[in-house]
Amino acid sequence: MTVSDRDRRALLILGMFVAGVLLYLLIADSPAVAGSNESPLEAIAGVEKRLEKMRQVAAQVPAHEAMLKQVQAQLAEREKRVMQAETAAQAQAQLLAAVRKATRAQNPPVEVRASEFGQVRAMGDAYGEVPVSVTMECGVDQLLNIVTELTSQPELAVINELRVYSANQKQKTTNVRLTVTGLVPKRLVPERKGSSF
Repeated sequence: MTVSDRDRRALLILGMFVAGVLLYLLIADSPAVAGSNESPLEAIAGVEKRLEKMRQVAAQVPAHEAMLKQVQAQLAEREKRVMQAETAAQAQAQLLAAVRKATRAQNPPVEVRASEFGQVRAMGDAYGEVPVSVTMECGVDQLLNIVTELTSQPELAVINELRVYSANQKQKTTNVRLTVTGLVPKRLVPERKGSSF
């Protein structure tokens, strides 16, 4: 017969409780405590109250476990939006591919003139962020379509920086520098050894 972790914990708590009650009863019968104002019946009533309180706490455990499972399921659903890659460079390449896909989907297609991978940074205790910057020339309507496409990706992509410069007034195009950041697991963020001031 196998005893689960939960049953072991319950047996351990029960054993500690029984040992505590026995210890209390031994101390209560000792001559030093015999002169106290509390009768053995009152002591037993106090122990029974504590036992009832412990039973109430134990009864709440299944509800807390169910809540934990629900929160874990919500976390798993939300973490589907985190980019999955073996390295930070692969995550940045995936992000760049998404940007190129969004620019090629425009009519006429927008050409990415230059791209640059930024430094991978930690974001909180569990995640990191990988930035990718691109420069291109496009119309304002194309730029809006590209931004909309990028922010509606299944992976979490955020526009961190958007610089727009006038380019060709006859064709109504602008030069754009766009920095997109993706969310990655913390394991892809390189460890920093010491700080340099």
